[in-house]
Amino acid sequence: MTDRRVHLSRAEPEAYRALDEFSRTVGRIARDNGIEDRLKELLLLHVSQLNGCAFCVRVHVERALAAGSDADEIGQLAVWRESEVFGDRERAALELAESFTFIHREGVSDEVYDRVGAVLTEREYTAVSWLSVSINAFNRVAIAGRYPVRPRSSSTT
Repeated sequence: MTDRRVHLSRAEPEAYRALDEFSRTVGRIARDNGIEDRLKELLLLHVSQLNGCAFCVRVHVERALAAGSDADEIGQLAVWRESEVFGDRERAALELAESFTFIHREGVSDEVYDRVGAVLTEREYTAVSWLSVSINAFNRVAIAGRYPVRPRSSSTT
């Protein structure tokens, strides 16, 4: 196993800039379609957790906190189905984001589509879908490149 990996964003910056611009466009669409920044960041964080992308988890924890989430919400995110911390709209968005993340299993099943569609508007559904597509792409870039996540403090005890 090698510690050196091709850093896709440096190797092909034009492609990375296009992905970044896509992500910014999706973020604007999400806002315009009624997905507030707090929920957007919780979704991006959760998908990053599911994919095992440490780099993106760090980025989106910071952004979720800045957008108004607290430690309890972030801690409960991994167990949202068992937790009462999240409301129906948030739970629907999390379920849809999970379906997109694990799309290879069964796509977005009719059951999920109907359940989520009963809670989210079409515009919200569209926004969550595109957010999911975007973060899944970023997760793959960071995971494949093994983007490092080092301790914040260099001091040891």
